[in-house]
Amino acid sequence: MPVSVVRFNLVEPGADSASLGARYRAAVEMAAYADEHGVTTVQTEEHHGVDNNWLPSPFAFAGAVFGATRNIAVTVSAVIGPLHDPLRLAEDIAVLDLLGGGRLVTVAGIGYRPEEYALFDVEWKRRGRLQDEVLETVLKAWTGDEFEYRGRTVRITPRPFTDPHPLLLVGGSSKAAARRAARLGLPFFPSAHLPELEAYYKEKLTEYGTEGWTMMPTAETPLLHIAEDPDRAWAQCGGHFLHEARTYASWQSGDIHSAVRSSATTVEELRAEGVYRILTPEECVAAGLDNLVLHPLAGGMPLEEGWRSLRLFAEAVLPALAA
Repeated sequence: MPVSVVRFNLVEPGADSASLGARYRAAVEMAAYADEHGVTTVQTEEHHGVDNNWLPSPFAFAGAVFGATRNIAVTVSAVIGPLHDPLRLAEDIAVLDLLGGGRLVTVAGIGYRPEEYALFDVEWKRRGRLQDEVLETVLKAWTGDEFEYRGRTVRITPRPFTDPHPLLLVGGSSKAAARRAARLGLPFFPSAHLPELEAYYKEKLTEYGTEGWTMMPTAETPLLHIAEDPDRAWAQCGGHFLHEARTYASWQSGDIHSAVRSSATTVEELRAEGVYRILTPEECVAAGLDNLVLHPLAGGMPLEEGWRSLRLFAEAVLPALAA
């Protein structure tokens, strides 16, 4: 049975507060519905100061999802570590780990948008060192013991639910990220299918004498939308996918690797490219994908269209795959 993921970033260009409120509530209701139908994971993410209202607070959203669900995991992929106070981050994740009974998965990255660092007055050039401090601090904080932090003795409570600590992966597409994960004995989450980087991480595990593992996207991990009539759905909703694809493309330089990187400039190019796919339930079952990532509200998708896609996924695709 493939891993099934429902992804939310709550983008809605030009939305007013009433529309955004409805979108946030619908996403939580969708997560509850997905949980009831056996979906594996809700995935969310963090970006700041984006004109199209990209979700900036993934942990707040995760808390709402945990309150509405009982089994589904929530993956934050990724939290931008250097933008957070390490002690508060340790507390927030510990509380969510307790609320979710160990269902929270956090991928810690350093981001790729200098504008976000400027927004929080964090020095872009220090992001690697800041990330080291964040990761080292949260690991110490989760022990519940006293430790030295910036010249002070501190202790963080409560301890998390998960022993020895909540699932924390180091994300990225650079050797520096792989080294950081190996040095700390943390799992590594490459941001794209990068076997050479995985091999480098394993070399560094041996060098540091630590243990870890890799959670890497497969070579083919498209973002999915399910529709009975893909032609109709592309005509009505392709612009929403294109908006998100162009937003991502505007952020990513040549040295950034992403599983959802697109170079399309038109809906037609986007459809041909295959990063975003609108499939019938039958086509989705036949695609043979190891990871099914449904993106029901992509780019400001109308709520009713998102619900239609999710219901087809839960009621027509997943049962057929389990049969």
